[in-house]
Amino acid sequence: MASPQSLSGRDVVRWGILGCGDVTEVKSGPGFQKAQGSQLVAVMRRTSHLAADYAKRHGVPRWYDRAEALVNDPEVDAIYVATTPGAHLETALLVAAAGKPCYMEKPMARNTPECDAMIASFARANQKLFVAYYRRAMPRFLKVRDLVNDGAIGRLSGVSYRHSAPRVQPDPTKVGWRTTVENSGGGLLLDIGSHVLDFLDFCLGPLADVQGRAARNATVGDVENAVALTFRTGGDVLGTGMWNFASHVGEDVLEFTGTTGRVTVNFFANDPVRLETARGVETFDLPNPPHVAQPLIQTVVDDLLGRGTCPSTAASALRTQRVMDQVLAEYYGGRDDAFWNRSATWPGLRGA
Repeated sequence: MASPQSLSGRDVVRWGILGCGDVTEVKSGPGFQKAQGSQLVAVMRRTSHLAADYAKRHGVPRWYDRAEALVNDPEVDAIYVATTPGAHLETALLVAAAGKPCYMEKPMARNTPECDAMIASFARANQKLFVAYYRRAMPRFLKVRDLVNDGAIGRLSGVSYRHSAPRVQPDPTKVGWRTTVENSGGGLLLDIGSHVLDFLDFCLGPLADVQGRAARNATVGDVENAVALTFRTGGDVLGTGMWNFASHVGEDVLEFTGTTGRVTVNFFANDPVRLETARGVETFDLPNPPHVAQPLIQTVVDDLLGRGTCPSTAASALRTQRVMDQVLAEYYGGRDDAFWNRSATWPGLRGA
């Protein structure tokens, strides 16, 4: 198979954002303007006045209210898709058909078959598909990876992650897209937990022997609110993960334990990385950048211009999707079909 087309030899990648909603205001959108060799030249949102307002506030030359118009703009080289996951497959097929590379928001899609279809469409188009697991390029998380893999804690012997948060919606009329399965593909594991699972993949390699369960016991809507899993890494290290989205208290701790020390990081906070060894405690204060996706966006731009490699690809995101599908399959009675259209058959919901 021929290598994907690139923009090698070009000085700049001209971007269009498809779906310029809240996630693009600070986290990601400005990164396309601030990255070296990158320009944001067009945005799209279905509501015309909101698209126009975004373009005006962010100094973007053009705006559209139709996805087709943005994707087929001859002055747009690449597309950032920032829609909800329920629209990712449709928009990915549109971008691939236009013969352009794509940077897709995470999670990659609602389930593995949708990811497979996206990957196949970009392979046919001979174009690249990246996914926005931006912690793969953030300095704080690169430091964690280095400490774990460079012997700072000896031989790695265990991994654990614990997340608890009081996320029960008090008003059942205000269930957002993140817990509406047709839009999200499941509960908050897909939106929040996927970041952790992807980072574990980045640090340790593909997770193997994944087992787990999901349950619904204290939430509004139909999705699971608790998930527990176990896994094994390529180095035969055992790990666990636990998410409780209906907790009275908050907790967010990722721990890598080794034969001579431990590395701890609060995954969603901005706290320093903590290294504990026989020498004592050492901390590394590496604050998140103002636009957290910008470092990864820079790697995407460099990849497209032929001057670097992006670490977050469709292939790596597919592995994370498979892990989530494996853990959630029992709750939804399988995840290889359009399970969001058959909630009456979900064992997890019937057993609640």
